[in-house]
Amino acid sequence: MVRRSKDKKVQVNEHKFGGTGSVTVRHLTDSPEELYQKGSVFAHSTLLPGCSIGYHVHQGEEEVYYIYSGEGEFNDNGELKTVAAGDVTITRSGEGHGLKNRGTDPLEFIALIVYEGGM
Repeated sequence: MVRRSKDKKVQVNEHKFGGTGSVTVRHLTDSPEELYQKGSVFAHSTLLPGCSIGYHVHQGEEEVYYIYSGEGEFNDNGELKTVAAGDVTITRSGEGHGLKNRGTDPLEFIALIVYEGGM
């Protein structure tokens, strides 16, 4: 199967989890069935400079970010850490995170949410 870029579902979420500005999410899969019911999200997301995803906690699932380009500030359970292209973040079930673009270029990342025990 090949899914063309023109066929991807694109969402713009304003103030995601109380964050600033918007995050653009390009879904790389159409449904959890494409992830064998082991996850809910596989997406390429973009935060423009100054935009953020607010801090939130995951329950029963974990989320992985692969930072594709740009740089930002990752809130890892209350501890702020700088992230840049090539970095990977992992937020396990029961943990929380947030992400802010602190740079001057778009912050692009791949997000994968899998159900607890699904990885």
